[in-house]
Amino acid sequence: MSIRFKVIAVLALMFATLSIVAIAIQTHVVMPSFARLERANALTSMRRVRYTVDSNLDALQTNAIDWANWGDAYQFVQDHNPQFIRTNVTNTALDQVRVDTIAFIDLNGRIVLWTGNVLPTRLSLEGSLASGSSLRADFPWRKYLGTMKLARGLVRTNLGVMMIAGAPILNGTGGGRPLGIVIMGRLLTPARLRALGSQTQSHLVMMDGRAAHNSERIVETAALTKVYGTFEDVYGRPLMTLRVDVPREITVRGRTAVHYASASIVAAAVVVLTLVLVLLNRLVLAPLTRVTRHAAAVAEDADLSVRLNFKSKDEFGRLANEFDRMVDRLADTRRQLVDQSFQAGFAEMARGTLHNLGNALTPLGVRLAAMEARLGAAPIADLEQAATELAGDGGDAQRRAALAQFIELGCREITQLVRKSEADIGVMQRQTAMMRGSLTDHMLSSAINTPVMEAVKLPELIAQSLEIVPESSRLRLQVEADESLQSVGAVHVVRTVLRLILQNLIINASEAVRDAGKRKGVMRVAAEIVRETDRDQLHLHCKDDGIGIANENLGRVFEKGYSTKSTGTNQGIGLHWCANAVRALGGRIWAASDGPGLGASMHLLLPLAARDAGSKT
Repeated sequence: MSIRFKVIAVLALMFATLSIVAIAIQTHVVMPSFARLERANALTSMRRVRYTVDSNLDALQTNAIDWANWGDAYQFVQDHNPQFIRTNVTNTALDQVRVDTIAFIDLNGRIVLWTGNVLPTRLSLEGSLASGSSLRADFPWRKYLGTMKLARGLVRTNLGVMMIAGAPILNGTGGGRPLGIVIMGRLLTPARLRALGSQTQSHLVMMDGRAAHNSERIVETAALTKVYGTFEDVYGRPLMTLRVDVPREITVRGRTAVHYASASIVAAAVVVLTLVLVLLNRLVLAPLTRVTRHAAAVAEDADLSVRLNFKSKDEFGRLANEFDRMVDRLADTRRQLVDQSFQAGFAEMARGTLHNLGNALTPLGVRLAAMEARLGAAPIADLEQAATELAGDGGDAQRRAALAQFIELGCREITQLVRKSEADIGVMQRQTAMMRGSLTDHMLSSAINTPVMEAVKLPELIAQSLEIVPESSRLRLQVEADESLQSVGAVHVVRTVLRLILQNLIINASEAVRDAGKRKGVMRVAAEIVRETDRDQLHLHCKDDGIGIANENLGRVFEKGYSTKSTGTNQGIGLHWCANAVRALGGRIWAASDGPGLGASMHLLLPLAARDAGSKT
């Protein structure tokens, strides 16, 4: 088996193995990750649906509170004035609050007013809420009559699923003895279901959920990922199941990407293998084959007149030239052997053998001679003797001057050795600088991320930040949202990063309260949109009533490793990370304090997208 065949076989096997491994990784590692991402995305869609349903219930409850805390309604429950019904229970009133029914229930559970008794409707409360003219005996909200308790939920009616919300009937000022409860209902019609899907950017399908047991489950088909979410009614029983259909675009694109990647790997392997084989054949195998064939021809035919005559200057060229020279010498030797006697031939053969041994020993001798010369030239023993004699008290001044001069010359020689070492160190430093430059270029190229900008309401962002704050910090610190957070409205920020920044600020404020010796502290968060550097920016102001910061430390709290707290529990990393994160977002952060014991403020200034300019109030 020739070397050419062995080399080709080894390279082909190596590239085939690498291609198979790469394809296997993409098929069994990369593709499942796309599927997991798709399932996570589908579950996120269902969570958005649940959140939207809760948001609609919150809005419905707000309307119920508004009607319940109304002086006229409070008086109606007491005197059942028909004028109240004629004036307020109209289709226009229902349309204004976007509800399908309103019911007033007194403290005895009796329905004193229901819109279905006044306005034409196909909706019936019988069985779902009412039994006759009263609430059902097992209706969960009966226990809330006469209390300030708010309630909301879902029930099944003759027209389908209905969202309901209840609020206590008060005197219009938010006080007085509750005289019952106002219940508002909004049917989850197909049109409203489509609106719900539009709010969550999902395709929703309502299914019967009375037989369901699992809260959520996933079913995957070739084209869709279907997530089933079960919702319970106010009685705690499965009421309906909403199905979110998510197209499997991620898997399709992932499969296409894997196919393209696999094909690219195979194509690249074929191209590289072909190129390697061509170059290897041109630079190594072909010259080696030529030399081998020439040597075999010389050995077989004993024709010492043929020469390789390589023109290249690489190892094969030198080998060919040496082989030609060897053939020349061999030819000369053979001619001499023909003309000379056996003894002469034997002597010539012995001389050739000794010559070869000499050629082998010459490099060793040269190396030993060079080592001996360097060691012999080093005046180490003389320098030691001169230093010893110079250190003594004896000897005349001329002798001591000669010794000092000798030591000076030795020092110059040592200086040359040091300079050679400095040259070596310089080479290593240049290599290190090249490595450092390469690492720096890599770090800079990976840091380039287009952050995902999300529209978020600041009160919700603070609530999300509190969810990831340790419980001990939440118990020690009360976070108050200023009214300005609502007035700012939704802003487009990098929510994931800003949430972590707020988490760090809340934890730091909690620790500052602890260091101030307080059992409970307050951090108030305010916001405003300011105009700076020709663009709108979000200014967040977080003020606590903790230990405060000394004036000389205000500029250092964001330094890495700096902390005014115990290093056993604080490493000075949190605020440093916050500063780096804010700078990466194009903003800035600074601290303010009136001094120790007077609390501290953290100010964040973050640039907003242009579309946020119109959302500020």
